[in-house]
Order: sequence, then C-alpha cells, then structure tokens
Amino acid sequence: MDEEARRRKRLFAGEKKESMSRRLEGHDYQSRSIYLITMVTEGRLPLFGDVVGDVHQPYGYPDAPHTVPSVLGAAIFDNWSGMLARVPEMTGIAFQLMPDHFHAILFITGKMALPLGKVLNGFKTGCRHSFHALCPVLYDAAVQRQHQDAHRKATDHGILFELNYNDKVLLREGQLDNWKRYLADNPRRLLVKREHPEFFRVQRSLVWKGMTFSSLGNLFLLRKPFLIQIQCSRRLTEEQIAAKTAEALARCRQGAVLVSPSVSPGEKAIMRAAFDAGFPEIILKDNGFTPLTKPSGKSFDACARGQLLFLGPTCHSNERKTITRSECLALNEVARRLCE
Repeated sequence: MDEEARRRKRLFAGEKKESMSRRLEGHDYQSRSIYLITMVTEGRLPLFGDVVGDVHQPYGYPDAPHTVPSVLGAAIFDNWSGMLARVPEMTGIAFQLMPDHFHAILFITGKMALPLGKVLNGFKTGCRHSFHALCPVLYDAAVQRQHQDAHRKATDHGILFELNYNDKVLLREGQLDNWKRYLADNPRRLLVKREHPEFFRVQRSLVWKGMTFSSLGNLFLLRKPFLIQIQCSRRLTEEQIAAKTAEALARCRQGAVLVSPSVSPGEKAIMRAAFDAGFPEIILKDNGFTPLTKPSGKSFDACARGQLLFLGPTCHSNERKTITRSECLALNEVARRLCE
C-alpha cells in the first residue's frame, strides 16, 4: 500500500463514541455557565407528543409547526420547571419539547452545591416517577428490559430516557442566539424531514467508483453527467478567486454539479457562491455521520430541495481535530476520482 493510499485509509476511518457520555474536558460543572441540554427517550419512542402545523408558516404564527405535548410530555416540562424552582442558581432560557427528546438552554448563574450531572439525575428520577404513574405498562416493560441487562457490566438501556444526557457549553459570541433559533426551528425541521425522508437518511457503505462512503442528501447528484472538481490553492489572490468563481457559476448554469471538500478560502468562496445561487453541490467531509446527523442552517432547507449531497467516511468520530494537509490532499483525490 503506497503512502497516499494509507492517507486515504486513515482519513476514511474513525471510532464512534457515545455523544451522551461526552463532557467538556477541564470544565467545572458547578460553575457559572450556560448549557444546551438534550435528553432522548429510550429507543427513541415518541412518548412526549407530536409535531403538527404548516412548514410554510413562520415561527410564532398559530399554524406554525409546534409540538402538542402528551400527558407525559406535559409532565416532563413540569418536572423541568420544578427543578428550576428548587435550585436558585438555575435559570431556564428556553425549552423545546419534541416527540422523542427535548432541548433546553440552562443558565447556571452562580456556584452550585452539586455538579450539574447530579441535579439532572434528580430531574430524571422525577420524570421516571411521572412515567410510572402515567404509563405503567410502558414503564414495567422498560424495567424488565433493564433487569434482563443487569448482568452486563455496562448497558445501553435506561428507564424513560437513554442513559446520561448531552450537553454543550456556551463558549463563543453568537452561540446563544444560534441555540435559540435551533430550538425554535426544531418542530419545522422535523416536519420537513417527514416530507423528504430520502434526503435526510444516512446511508452506510455506499460504493461508488471503487470507493466506499457514508452519505447524506441527494444521491442522484452522483449520476449527473457533468461533475466538476473545485480545488484552489491557498495562494490564490482575491482577483483569481473571483475569476474562478465566475467560471464555476457559468458551468453550473450549463448543468454542472460542483464537487469539493471546501477547505481552502477559494474553495469555500466558490462553493458558497454556487450554493447561494441554488446550484447543486457534492461536499466531501473528513468525518462520517451519526444515524441522526442533519445539516444545519440554510443547508437543511437546501438538502430538502435536493440541492446537496454530503459524502464522508463510513465511520463517525466525535474527536475534534483540525484537518491536516495530507487529509486535504486525500479529499481532493477523492473529488478527482468522482469527477473522472
């Protein structure tokens, strides 16, 4: 195996880690911070209600997409409110209930007596009591399943919620507003996914031109007859990037689909211009996708229109890292082969 092949093998490999168990290394979870908290029902059962509404109605209108909570869903919100009332250092900023999970933005205003995880475990205990009282048949089945797994050293099963929870710590300016928009838009995004499931289904082990990928988006873009690789040196001037952008857009108007990892400034500028103009793109990623991966922001709606296809390694890794030059070269080689 030559060096370039070894690079590609390293690039398209990874180790999947459980997101519900990850915590910010070195962070004090008793200190003043703002968090985005996510908890998911065991088995992704839609126990908390259903999302209804018109995806074309803007947020805040009566017919806009929203969650109609079940009795258990309402009890989850009540337990969350009760937790906030019991812990004076906790302030709720936003809460979004979904059929099989919820998101909440939580502000810890001062040093707490207990770590955040301990407080949230108490909240989950209260929710389990509500689950037992309101859904005894489902609760008993969950308990039985947990008992069947009790002999294992570790189990993936919880009662009502999956084990643990996911948290994100506010670190950057503008992040809080992005979180608020994400929570408000969650019901609409679910309805859009229901309308276009084929564009939001992660596919594993897609084999194309002798290469294996995981994919998300419009697979028919691979069959387009005119695929153009976008690769730009970091040494290009603004004038050279502008010229290449004009050339790429002209080709898009002739039916081309652009293919790129979109790493260098020139690649990003060209792909962004084509995206804004509504032209289709195939974007190569240096990481794979979890089963629930979804595009964010404007890419979500573009994906629903069939404008985008994302290709990445077959495995997903939660490790945060900066892409290396060798990985960029490997991605560009993949793009070249796709466009042959």
